[in-house]
Amino acid sequence: MVKTISKDVIKHIAKLAELEFGDDELNKITAQLDKILAHVAKISEVDTSEIPPTSHTLKIKNVFREDNVKKPLSKEEVLSNAPEEKDGSFLVPKID
Repeated sequence: MVKTISKDVIKHIAKLAELEFGDDELNKITAQLDKILAHVAKISEVDTSEIPPTSHTLKIKNVFREDNVKKPLSKEEVLSNAPEEKDGSFLVPKID
């Protein structure tokens, strides 16, 4: 198995992330990331040239309705549902 990542790279990434690892942890992380990168490299070998790009695995459609412009409510109609109103506006409790 060819090494795909080195301890120096892991140390540099750890420094950027403000992480500190002991030698045992560094050896373990390097081996784990090396295995992960090897799997990714193996997946990258698959020929996908005949597969069309997709954004979703399932066929989806827009479930939203079309926007229809309607006549807006008048100020009086809106305020008719207000529990309280003052000077043509909603009256709400004061928040301290």
